[in-house]
Amino acid sequence: MEPRTPDHGPGRLPAGSGGRPAEGARGEAERGPEAQTDRLRYLESATRRIAWGSDRDETLGELCRAAIPAFADAILVHLRDPLPSGEAEPAEPSVLRLHSMAQGPEASVTEAPAGAAEFAPLTVSGRFVGILLAGRPVFGDAPGLVPTVTALLEPVASLPATTAPGRRLIVAPLYGRRHVLGTVALLRGAGRPAFTEDDLLVASQLATHAALGIDKAKVSGHEASMADALQLTMLPSSLPRTTGVRLASRYLPAADTAQVGGDWYDAIPLPGNRVALVVGDVLGHSMTSAAIMGQLRTTVQTLAGLDLPPEEVLHHLDEQAQRLGSEHMATCLYAIYDPIAQRLLIADAGHPPPVLLHPDGFGEVLQIPPGAPIGVGGVPFESVEMPAPTGATLLLYTDGLVESRERDVWAGVELLRARLQAAADAFGSPPLDMLCDAVLNILEPESLDDDVALLAARFDGFPPLNVAYWFLSPQPQTAGRARQLTRRALHRWGLDSMLDATELMVSEVVTNAVRYASRPIALRLLRTDVLRCEVGDDSPQVPRMRRAQAGDEGGRGLFLVDQLAQRWGATRLSTGKVVWFEQQMPEERRQKTPSAP
Repeated sequence: MEPRTPDHGPGRLPAGSGGRPAEGARGEAERGPEAQTDRLRYLESATRRIAWGSDRDETLGELCRAAIPAFADAILVHLRDPLPSGEAEPAEPSVLRLHSMAQGPEASVTEAPAGAAEFAPLTVSGRFVGILLAGRPVFGDAPGLVPTVTALLEPVASLPATTAPGRRLIVAPLYGRRHVLGTVALLRGAGRPAFTEDDLLVASQLATHAALGIDKAKVSGHEASMADALQLTMLPSSLPRTTGVRLASRYLPAADTAQVGGDWYDAIPLPGNRVALVVGDVLGHSMTSAAIMGQLRTTVQTLAGLDLPPEEVLHHLDEQAQRLGSEHMATCLYAIYDPIAQRLLIADAGHPPPVLLHPDGFGEVLQIPPGAPIGVGGVPFESVEMPAPTGATLLLYTDGLVESRERDVWAGVELLRARLQAAADAFGSPPLDMLCDAVLNILEPESLDDDVALLAARFDGFPPLNVAYWFLSPQPQTAGRARQLTRRALHRWGLDSMLDATELMVSEVVTNAVRYASRPIALRLLRTDVLRCEVGDDSPQVPRMRRAQAGDEGGRGLFLVDQLAQRWGATRLSTGKVVWFEQQMPEERRQKTPSAP
């Protein structure tokens, strides 16, 4: 058969190539250096095209389009099932499964071939495995290949070719950095010259670049999976159930095409039935962002435990971010809700403003002084205090909810406010879960470029009748006065059965506070589903339980509290400390809190 003359017509080469590889020995002799130049141009274009693939399927699709029809009439890609991982080479036999194919002048690639399920997985061993491990392409007439070749070419059996394709077939191993990943079969029909020895080199380059692309996609996919798992484990597994506020949250990861981000939210119980509400976003999308998010979230939890005001929390968080590296920045919003005072204290570090849905259904974008992002350094933060009326709902979120390629952040914030207000108009006081779902409806999940973290808090407040509060001078008779006030409060609440134990514990804790306090002592009793007592003073020294010796006159107070209370603890504050204890109340006297958000 006469060799075909060089064909530079449209559709015969990938874009950007200057020619096609030589297709016969006679053509090689006639063309000489021109054939080599065309081959190099083709390889440059084809390998660049393969490198464009961002994942495994796209890489193999580009391989098929680069090979057909410029180099072959049909191509089949088989991958090992499962793809190998780790260092050790899997033992024989190897199983190959058809992944993609292309044939014909249109070079249409089918990544999941129609009827692919009809083609059983190919189990290979012996001579064929040896060829794969050698990592070099071979012609179809290589010794020992005929039985395997017949099964390999079954999906393109309709292509005009001999039953023994010989040098019209090249089988090239997909050899990655450590393992054989599969095979590429390149086939030419009867109307086209057979492959040459130089074509083996072309096939080797095509297969090598495709295998490296698969390896890269496999590593990237593994890292993305690890980053997703890392981020999800660092988000709260559940929200705390605290008296006076109901909570709901949502976390929506970005689309599959985007990398993991550093969005997080948190709700942290504080002394006095208060709760800290936090939302933050580490700038960037990578595993590093997820790891930095975890460190900042841990820092916030630690700072919240010190009961610092919001601006102090953001100040210390800013210092921590700078220690992690100047290139790591984040936005954060930190709020403290006090259900007894029904007040909200908020500070902002470059984060989108929260939205407050008032009990009457009016949506308000809160005006918070916008501080610089965390990590900038040297910028002061400012807290704002405002009313938090019972029945209102506060929504904290990250910028992925309100910002996209189609709208800026402020247009998104206004859309969010309008959506909240519309939900309130339609349902009165909608459940928090319904409200969160309504908010997420403003998103288009298929084009979601950033993660979304959402935290909703509905303020139930704390009934004044369930609180008893006094300030007492630190004097020797203060313990007796505290017992008397406690007795009156418990009698008013119908908790006479708890008088003896509560009086004893209050006396011990107040006596300890009198010993160290220099300013008035705060005594507070809270009635919810438990009876909680809090004693605050201005001394930072936190009491520790110790075992009293036989001759000691003191040292048994906290031991008694530990024996009588259901729970107790001590929290150091910026202004001193609070020692608290809780007791289980009789079932008929418990103040039930709403169970559903």
